[in-house]
Amino acid sequence: MATKPPAGDPVQDAPQVAPPKHAAAGLPAIGYTALVAQQQMGAVRATRTLLKVNQKDGFDCPGCAWPEGDKRHVAEFCENGAKAVAEEATLRRVTPDFFAAHPLSDLADRSGYWLGQQGRITQPMYLPEGADRYEAVTWERAFEIVAEELKALDSPDEALFYTSGRTSNEAAFLLQLFAREFGTNNLPDCSNMCHESSGSALTETIGIGKGSVSLEDLHQADLIIVAGQNPGTNHPRMLSALEEAKRAGAKIISVNPLPEAGMERFKNPQTAKGLALGGQKLNDLFLQIRIGGDQALFRLLNKLIVETEGAVDELFVREHTHGYEEFAAAARAADWDETLAATGLTRAEIEQALSMALASRRTIVCWAMGLTQHKHAVATIREVVNFLLLRGNIGRTGAGVCPVRGHSNVQGDRTMGIFERPAPAFLDALEKEFGFAPPRHHGYDVVRSIEALRDGKAKVFFAMGGNFVGATPDTEVTEAAMRRASLTVHVSTKLNRSHAVTGRRALILPTLGRTDKDVQKSGKQFVTVEDSMGLVHSSRGNLKPASPHLLSEPAIVARLARATLGAGSTVDWEEFEHDYATIRDRIARVVPGFEDFNARVAKPGGFQLPHAPRDERRFPTATGKANFTAAPVEYPTVPEGRLLLQTLRSHDQYNTTIYGLDDRYRGIKGGRRVVLVHPEDARELGFADGAYADLVSEWKDGVERRAPGFRVVYYPTTRGCAAAYYPETNVLVPLDSTADTSNTPASKSVIVRLEQSATV
Repeated sequence: MATKPPAGDPVQDAPQVAPPKHAAAGLPAIGYTALVAQQQMGAVRATRTLLKVNQKDGFDCPGCAWPEGDKRHVAEFCENGAKAVAEEATLRRVTPDFFAAHPLSDLADRSGYWLGQQGRITQPMYLPEGADRYEAVTWERAFEIVAEELKALDSPDEALFYTSGRTSNEAAFLLQLFAREFGTNNLPDCSNMCHESSGSALTETIGIGKGSVSLEDLHQADLIIVAGQNPGTNHPRMLSALEEAKRAGAKIISVNPLPEAGMERFKNPQTAKGLALGGQKLNDLFLQIRIGGDQALFRLLNKLIVETEGAVDELFVREHTHGYEEFAAAARAADWDETLAATGLTRAEIEQALSMALASRRTIVCWAMGLTQHKHAVATIREVVNFLLLRGNIGRTGAGVCPVRGHSNVQGDRTMGIFERPAPAFLDALEKEFGFAPPRHHGYDVVRSIEALRDGKAKVFFAMGGNFVGATPDTEVTEAAMRRASLTVHVSTKLNRSHAVTGRRALILPTLGRTDKDVQKSGKQFVTVEDSMGLVHSSRGNLKPASPHLLSEPAIVARLARATLGAGSTVDWEEFEHDYATIRDRIARVVPGFEDFNARVAKPGGFQLPHAPRDERRFPTATGKANFTAAPVEYPTVPEGRLLLQTLRSHDQYNTTIYGLDDRYRGIKGGRRVVLVHPEDARELGFADGAYADLVSEWKDGVERRAPGFRVVYYPTTRGCAAAYYPETNVLVPLDSTADTSNTPASKSVIVRLEQSATV
C-alpha cells in the first residue's frame, strides 16, 4: 500500500535544510507569532483576541493542556498557542460556494495544510449518497439524517461516538450521556492514541490514571526527568516552568533519541534575559537513548538504587507499597550489557543519571508519546513508577508522575465519562441521576472502532471535533474502513482530511470555537476544561461567531439527542441546551470531585480536583497500596539494514493541524516529507544527504505499507533510529501494532527500510 504526496503545497516536495537550532523561542517566536496573527486575524482583532488567551476572564487556549499559574502574564500563550488561536479566530471563511467549487475528489487530493488554511466552515453541509459535492443543509434536516441512520441500526453498538480533546467538559458529558441513553459504550477518543498507556499503568500502580503533580511541584523539584517528550515543539509553555525550576536549583535530565532545541536552551520571549542575554540552559544531562530503550534504562537505575545502601525510602515502601520483593528480585537481575545495547547509552552516562537521582530528595518524571506509543509502553511507565516509589517520590511536594497531555481538555473528556470501558460506579451514578439503565458491556476504542467499520460491525461514525482519519494509524486501512460506513458526521470548525474520506453519506456540522461568544436562551454561556494537572477552570469566548449558522457543541448534542430519542428520553435535553449551568449541576451529582461545581468554577482560576496519592498518600488500587511491578524488560530489535522509525510533529504543527511547512528548530523549511537519519546509517544504506527515499514498513502480516518521496536529511539522531512527521507516515503504522494492555498504536517504533524513490 502506498500513499501519494498530496497536492496543493507549492514546495511540499522540495524542503530546504539547514543545521538544527540549539535554542528555542526568543525573538523569532515573537516575529512568527505576530506574522501569523496578522495574516489570519488582522492587527486589531489579533491584539484583542490574544490578550484573552488563558486569562482568568478569557478563554482556554485550544492548543495544549499545560496549566497556568495563579499569576498570569499579559501574554499567557506560546507561539503554537497563538497559531491555534489565529486559525480559529481567522477571518477566512469556507462557505457553500467553496464546496460547490471543490468536489470531493479535489478535497481528497489536497494536503491537510491546504485544507486547514481555507478558514472557518459557516454552514451545515451534506454529502448525499452518490454525490460528488457537499451541499448546504438546514440544521433540522441534518439532525433528521443522523437520527434516521441511528434508528435504522440493528444495534446501538453499530454506532461510534468519537471525541477530540478540545471538547469542553459540558459537551463531553452530554455526548457520553446521549451515547449511553442510546445504548452503547462505543466512545473512542483521542486518549486511545496518545496517553492511554499512561492511564493504564497509573491506574494499576497508584490507583488514579492521572499525573500527581502541580505546577508548583515542578518549581520545587530537585530533579526533573523529561523522557520521550519535546516541550519546545509540543508544549512550549512548559519551558517557562522548567526555567523557573532551574532558577530554584533543580537539575534536569532529558531522555530522547533526538536532541531538542527547547531542552538545550530556552530564550524566554517574555524576559530580558530570554531576549537579549542568551536565555536559560535547561539540560544538565542529555541521554540520547535508542527508541524504545526507556524501560531498560529505568530498570537498571532501579537495580542500582536497590543495591545502594540507604537509597531506598524503606519507611515509605513498608507503609505505602505492595509487591516490593518481587520487583526488587527482577531489578537485581537487570544486566548492564543488555541495557547498554537496548539504550545505546554509555555506562558513564547511566552512572551520572544515577548520581543525580540519588542526590535528589524530590524527583518528578515527565513524559509524553515517546513513552506511550510502543508495544511495551505500559510496562515502561510502570517502571517509571517503580523508580519514583523507591525513594518515596509520590505524595511528596516537588515530586511525582507528570504525564504531559496534549489537547487542552483531553483529560477532562475522560473525567466526564468519555471512555469505552466505564467504571461500574460511574454507570451507577448515571443511572441514579437520569433514570435509565446505561449499557454495562465494554465498547470500542479507536483501533477496535476502525476494525468494526472495516468488518461491517459499525455503520455510523459521529466525531465531536478532531481529525480521525488524519490521526489514526494504517491510513489506507482506516480510509477504506471509513468509506464502508453508511454515515460519517464531523462536528468541526475547519476543514481537515476526515471531511474528504466519507461514508455513503456525510455531514459537516460547524460549531463554535473557544474564541467565539456563546449566547443561549438563558444568556451568555461559558464552558469548562481540565488541564494536564487536574485544575478545572472556565473558558469564555469574546469574538462574534464566524457565522450566524453555527451551533455550540452542547447545543449540537442536545438537539441530536432530542431528534433521536424523542419523547421517550428521561433527560431534559432542551434545558441543557439553554443553560450550561444545568449541565454542571448534574455533573456535580455524578462525577466525584465536582461537588458544588458551579460555585467553585465561578472563582477566578477555578479549582483543583482531588488526587488521593498526591493529597493523602492514599492509593485506591486493588491492594490499597501503591503497587511495584516486575514486567520483563522489552525493547525493539531491528533487522540489519533496517531503521526504527518514530513519527513526530514538526514545530509548525499541533497534532494533525499543520500551521506551516517549516520546522524551525530542526532546520527544515518549506516541506514535510523528510526523514531524519544519522549520517553513518544513511551512508551505510546508500543514501546521500538530500537523496529521496520511499519509506516501507515491515510487519508480521507481510503487507507492504509505503510512504513515497521523502528527502533524506542527515541528522544527529541515535544510531539505528529515524524520525519523520505524521500524519504523512501514519500509513506505515500497522493497525494491529499496538501497546499491550492499552491498545495504543505503536507509532514510535516502526521498523522501516529505505528504498530509492521512483516518485521524485
